[in-house]
Amino acid sequence: MTETKCDIGLIGLAVMGQNLVLNMDDKGYSVAVFNRTTSKVDEFLAANPGRKIQGTKSIEELVSCLKRPRKVMLMVKAGSPVDEFIEQLLPFLEPGDIIIDGGNSYFPDSIRRTRELEAKGLRFIGTGVSGGEEGARYGPSIMPGGSKSAWPEVREIFQAIAAKVGPDDTPCCDWVGSDGAGHYVKMVHNGIEYGDMQLICEAYFLMKHSLGMSAEEMYDTFAKWNRGELESFLIEITRDIFSVMDRETGKPLVELILDTAGQKGTGKWTSISALDLGVPAPTIIEAVEARTISALKSERVAASKRLPGPSTTSYDGDRKKLLEAIEGALYCSKICSYAQGFALMRAAAEEYHWDLDYGSIALLWRGGCIIRARFLERIRDAFKKSPQLTNLLLDDFFREAIIEHQSAWREVVSTAIRLGIPTPAFSSALAYYDSYRRDTLPANLLQAQRDYFGAHTYQRVDREGVFHTDWIRERREP
Repeated sequence: MTETKCDIGLIGLAVMGQNLVLNMDDKGYSVAVFNRTTSKVDEFLAANPGRKIQGTKSIEELVSCLKRPRKVMLMVKAGSPVDEFIEQLLPFLEPGDIIIDGGNSYFPDSIRRTRELEAKGLRFIGTGVSGGEEGARYGPSIMPGGSKSAWPEVREIFQAIAAKVGPDDTPCCDWVGSDGAGHYVKMVHNGIEYGDMQLICEAYFLMKHSLGMSAEEMYDTFAKWNRGELESFLIEITRDIFSVMDRETGKPLVELILDTAGQKGTGKWTSISALDLGVPAPTIIEAVEARTISALKSERVAASKRLPGPSTTSYDGDRKKLLEAIEGALYCSKICSYAQGFALMRAAAEEYHWDLDYGSIALLWRGGCIIRARFLERIRDAFKKSPQLTNLLLDDFFREAIIEHQSAWREVVSTAIRLGIPTPAFSSALAYYDSYRRDTLPANLLQAQRDYFGAHTYQRVDREGVFHTDWIRERREP
């Protein structure tokens, strides 16, 4: 046992956990660590000598090393492993101690864990941590929620290790809300990330197949875009990807990567939540579906030999003009993806009784996280100007941006359809915009159909009340 108590404990020494520990140590905090495979503790300490990191070989020893109120952060796989470690911790904790789940947990689990642990006199924080391995090491975006009384106990550590942005080095970390709010906001972040990535991939596919651009030309294009309104981490890394050549073949490495995408579930969770809450999020959902259909590689290869399409994917018009249009389409579609994400958070806040600050959330994403981008400050400004803003599309800045690029956006989608190049995210974003801006939609016919076959009733535009028609009696015989 060590006489000097540690500031915080961390369980789970995979790469994310290790990097968070090193980040905390860099900022002057002492950390006690534990891993189920205890040999990994020894390996980690041996690889990082001279640091204020205390290795432990049991849960009991870990807890005994910590200052009161004890703070234990779990960086383990979401789901049952989190509950298993919580159960192992309970016998050694006392009222007021804090358990922190820093993994990608599903928000209903965080709601449940907050309730269960508070009933035992303990406190729980479910926090999103975004930025991947590099973010964890040098400054992630951190989105904590749960037991509010626990926030003052961890605030100094969390804000010290978080990414810093702006002239005042504002930390990309602040309290989000009660019980599952932190993990919900992280989930929506990941849903927007899915949309962003798919939109960029569709831009790339158009550039490659309709314009025949080389990797070097695409590198130059993304470098240019990253100096404008599209400036973001994802545009930056996409630029970099086009510069990497395979050492054996000399070809661009990206072209040698199998076109089947993986996913860890947060995009699917965002889609499910949108459907549950009745919030349209088609761009995010289509991004998830695009990954799903990409996994059907063998089927797609077989189908490519049997299912016909346009005779060519090559664009025969003004190439420079189309490339500029793709930039505009990407920007407009990105706005729609974020609009869907923020509308979803607004609905969730009402459903789960969270007091979310949407402008503050946008600022949390300015640094450290995957979707960090220049126009997040524009989102902050929009909610600062109008805290009750129902949709980002109604903000003057974003409305005017779409007005400026709308024709280009439509040209890109129609060109992609004509050439047979799939652009589900571009197309769904445009359909979302067109649906949202219409004062009438064909749902009147849909309601008539529902009433015809199921007597589901309908409302009228010319009078109050709920109505049902005997459509069979009233119909004209064919």
